[in-house]
Amino acid sequence: MITIYDWFGYELPYPERCRLIREAGFDGVLMWWSEDLGRGKDYRSGPETARKAGLFVENIHAPFALQDDIWRDTLDGETAENLYLQCVADCAAFEIPTLVIHLPGENLPCTPGGLDRIRRIIDRAERLEVCLAFENLRNLPNLDAVLSLTNSERVGFCYDCGHHYRYYPERDLLAAYGPRIKALHLHDNDGAAMHRLPLDGEIDWRAAMRQIAKTGYSGPTAIEAMSWDYRSFSPAEFLRRAAQNARTLQALRRNSDCDNP
Repeated sequence: MITIYDWFGYELPYPERCRLIREAGFDGVLMWWSEDLGRGKDYRSGPETARKAGLFVENIHAPFALQDDIWRDTLDGETAENLYLQCVADCAAFEIPTLVIHLPGENLPCTPGGLDRIRRIIDRAERLEVCLAFENLRNLPNLDAVLSLTNSERVGFCYDCGHHYRYYPERDLLAAYGPRIKALHLHDNDGAAMHRLPLDGEIDWRAAMRQIAKTGYSGPTAIEAMSWDYRSFSPAEFLRRAAQNARTLQALRRNSDCDNP
């Protein structure tokens, strides 16, 4: 299966966006979960709209505007915790299996109070049978700390290949966290810009997909590209190219998996 981040750029009504995603050949979407980024106040209608278009909702992405507050012993910290707790509840209510969360960057080390907040979020996720996928950015010390809190099957990480090769190219993240992948974010880098379509930048995708296949992860091949560098493309053209490149990655991953018993 191939999926794509639903807010890939362009100003489009959401039903039209979903129709174009499906017509391009995608099976599902990764969904931004807030009023921001153009989603508007009715963003909670997104899952129904996507499903009516024939798409499944692979995961939702929690808002990251408050991500740094989760460590702070302030009212803002409580607000951040409550936001993530609500996102977990929304996953259960809308039958969405996974919530993707950003953690603060390495410049903001985790705090005991912040880790207590994460424990409460994990507890709710386990009770409601929702998976949590903490995404790698420039945040590996914090990611290590959070993933060390529990061995729960409900808690893992969202492997963002573009962030990996941009921020920590020397680190073998998949050797460290591979068995705990809950979601993928696949996009390319060109040395300056991220979130380009895979195969349009500098990442060695044959090697990257081989490493992903070795982890045993069996979920969708998920694209998190944006149209920022493709403004000459119509939305349909961008999506067709995205789907073509996603199928290429899927084939690389499948072939690599066959080579690794």
